[in-house]
Amino acid sequence: MMGLMKFDCGGAAAVLGAALTISELALEGVEAHFIVAACENMVNEKAYVPSDVIVASNGMTIEVDNTDAEGRLTMADALVYADKEIGCEDIIELSTLTGACMVALGTGLAGVFTQNEDLASELRDISKVTGDKSWRMPLEQEYNDQLKSKIADIKNCGTRYGGAITAGLFLENFVDKKKPFAHIDIAGPVWSDATGATGFGSKLVTEWVRRKGEKKE
Repeated sequence: MMGLMKFDCGGAAAVLGAALTISELALEGVEAHFIVAACENMVNEKAYVPSDVIVASNGMTIEVDNTDAEGRLTMADALVYADKEIGCEDIIELSTLTGACMVALGTGLAGVFTQNEDLASELRDISKVTGDKSWRMPLEQEYNDQLKSKIADIKNCGTRYGGAITAGLFLENFVDKKKPFAHIDIAGPVWSDATGATGFGSKLVTEWVRRKGEKKE
């Protein structure tokens, strides 16, 4: 199974692939930042355990309810960095975040989670152009109850039901509510058992950035 952990790098690979393409295109009229929340994922004496409370870079305390929901913890700090430190105007994030999204959509589609209607429309149109198939998923606010903690501001995951949705709701806590933001769960289409990595998402990000440049010209 460790060999398949390459699959879990799919979000970072898509972002880096888009960064390479956009640098070669030398797009004008747009400033893009590509952030990869890379860190070692290894069992050692510093590893966290269930019920630990950690502090995100925005000061929010997080109860570790499930140690396997670790990717969203690094993603949280990456989003705070993009939002607060860099000051990005629009943010899209790609990750192989949940098996729950694969259960919902299979291996052919990514799940798009956003509260912003314009951004949802942009990503839907681009998805059709690039062939990176996606489907907009709900962000049911009542499911935030699953993330409530008695000892911290929030838990890192909810119950087994609606796991892809609660993951998206968790990430919303680390971006300004007024800022266009989309979480794109690419766990399904990023890997093929027959051929390996698919490169899913790279074209989508590239085209999204390219269109941002066109809008400002």
